[in-house]
Amino acid sequence: MKLMYAAGITLIVVLMTLYEWPKLKQANKKKEKTAYTIITLIGWVCAVLLVYFPDMPGPTQVVNFFFMPISKWLGL
Repeated sequence: MKLMYAAGITLIVVLMTLYEWPKLKQANKKKEKTAYTIITLIGWVCAVLLVYFPDMPGPTQVVNFFFMPISKWLGL
C-alpha cells in the first residue's frame, strides 16, 4: 500500500513538471529551472519519506533538538 502512495506522489510530481517545464524552457531561465528542480526534489523526498516513516519528527522538533542545549546553556 505504501508503494502505491509513493507512486501517486511521484505521478503528481511528474505531471507537475510536465506542466511547468515548457514554461520555464520558453523563458530560457537556467536559475529558475535549477531552483524549481531542487525544490521539487526536496519536496518529493520529504513526501515519500513521510509515507514510509510517518512518525518522523517535524521541522520544529528538529530545530528544538539543535537549539535546546544552547537555550539551557544560556539559561533561557
